[in-house]
Amino acid sequence: MIHASAIIDKSATIEDNVEIGAYSCIGPNVIIKSGTVIGTNVYIEHCEIGSNCKIFHGASVGTPPQDLGYKNEPSKAYIGDGTTLREFVTINRGSAKTGKTIIGKNCYFMTASHAAHDTRIGDNVIMANNTSAAGHVEIGDNAFVSGNVGIHQFCRIGKGSMTGVGTSVTMDIIPYALCAGYRAQLNGLNLVGMKRRKMTADEINDVKDAYKTLFASKLLLNDALAKLSQSGSVYVKEIVEFIKTSKRGIARPE
Repeated sequence: MIHASAIIDKSATIEDNVEIGAYSCIGPNVIIKSGTVIGTNVYIEHCEIGSNCKIFHGASVGTPPQDLGYKNEPSKAYIGDGTTLREFVTINRGSAKTGKTIIGKNCYFMTASHAAHDTRIGDNVIMANNTSAAGHVEIGDNAFVSGNVGIHQFCRIGKGSMTGVGTSVTMDIIPYALCAGYRAQLNGLNLVGMKRRKMTADEINDVKDAYKTLFASKLLLNDALAKLSQSGSVYVKEIVEFIKTSKRGIARPE
């Protein structure tokens, strides 16, 4: 299951039923769990990879952060079960600030996408071709980030949202929203995504009403948040909490 040309560091832990292709290099401080398939010419170090993952040729995982302040402090990258990393994906391990880069379960990173140091990416996230998440970016569960998207450091993309192709994300994107544009602006709600998550019509209507209250009611943001805080909807509460904890501010409709 391990090609004769692969190089495996003595400190690496490789569980049963792992496949490693030709000319791949598994460096120090690596754990690869059962059922994972590593393609050819893959480089992995300082990383824990979950079970049943697929890593295609040319990917680079767990390499040092692209942070000029990094002084080789101990850090690691974590890849959740069932995640796929396509060709030439790059994922850096954490910097000294958090020590961890975390990718959730069942994510799909398309060709040449990138997750920088200290990123936190949830479960079932799709990162399309050539998309780059800078350091300390957070992306919530079930988000879809389209191709050629650039995400500024420390930005957050909320769960269940969808980001249009070629978008530059410089502010936080609220959960369940659609956004697009050279500088990301909101374009409504990801209704298709919410339906796919099997949210009920009433739950979707609650999110619609919250969106209108935030962006079409002419209320000041703090007043809109105070009003929405009274909602019994768990989804509305997620949006309220997301906005309240934003450090970069939130993207808005044009």
